[in-house]
This record gives sequence, structure tokens and C-alpha cells, in this order.
Amino acid sequence: MVEAEVPTVQLRLKSDDTKLTRKQIAQSVDAVQGSKTLLFINDYWQEAIEAGAYGIHLGQEDLETADLDTIRTKGLRLGLSTHGYAEMVYADRFCPSYIAMGAIFPTNLKKMETAPQGLGRLYKYAQLMSHYPLVAIGGIDESSIHAVAQSGVGSVAVVRAINGASDPKVAVKHLQELMKT
Repeated sequence: MVEAEVPTVQLRLKSDDTKLTRKQIAQSVDAVQGSKTLLFINDYWQEAIEAGAYGIHLGQEDLETADLDTIRTKGLRLGLSTHGYAEMVYADRFCPSYIAMGAIFPTNLKKMETAPQGLGRLYKYAQLMSHYPLVAIGGIDESSIHAVAQSGVGSVAVVRAINGASDPKVAVKHLQELMKT
């Protein structure tokens, strides 16, 4: 993704192997060094600090256990996931660097506790939270990215549309063009 010049990436690991997790986080931090790509580590805030990551991304459930003061003191940016209006209001009290909103569409990458938010809600949420950088997440692909981008969000998170492509670099460029049109 660094070679494809993706401006921001998030490393999302799900492993109980602490040694492997630390290694992959360190490798990811090294991979973005000297590039324009900003790296957020999902969930593993202590390891992200140790490795010198740019930022940390937390879900609502992580806000109870993460040391937000330490994260800020160490200079990491903070991104927070939200899945509806109440969670956006709650996230606002932490003054994050960005707010991720979703899932906009159905996704099979993560078991969601909430129903997809849809474009109508996304447009309203983007208006309400326009004082933050916003990221739309969940089920976004080539056919929906333009409509999502028109909502007012500054960024769109995609996984399958890139990972499932025969040439991920070409897919990134194509998706970026669709966001502009």
C-alpha cells in the first residue's frame, strides 16, 4: 500500500501470539518510514507506542481499557470507530484525530453487532460530525465509493476492493479516481 501511495493505512491483526503481533507491527512501522503513508494500528495501543506508529485506532469497547492519556502523551493520533449516532456522541468527548463511521453496507470481514447504516444515515452523520476528519467503513467497493465520497467524508476505508483485485496498485488508483469524480 505504501508503493501504491495510499495516504493512510490501518493494520488490523487478530492474534493471541504477542511475539508475532509485535513483529508485524514493527515491520509495518518500518514499511511506512520515509513514505507519505500514515499507519494506524488497530487495538494494540501499547505495541503501537513501542514501535513508534503514527496512530492507534480503537473500537468503542477499547475505550474502557486503553490509556488515552498515555497515547496522547506519546504523540500518537487517535482514531475511533462508531456504529451510530450514540457512539459518535460518545467518541466526540475524546476529541479523536478522526472518526470512522459504519458499517455503511453489509460486510463479511467483521461480525457486526449493528445493522448497516446506509447512505442516508452516513450523509446525516457526516453533516453532524463535520468538525472531524471522517472515514466511512464497511462494505464499500467500486460500485459505491463515489456515492460514499459525496457524503462529505474525507476518507473511505476499503479492504476487499483492494485485496481481491488482481493488481492491488491499479485498484487503489482506480478507487481514488472514483472518489474524485
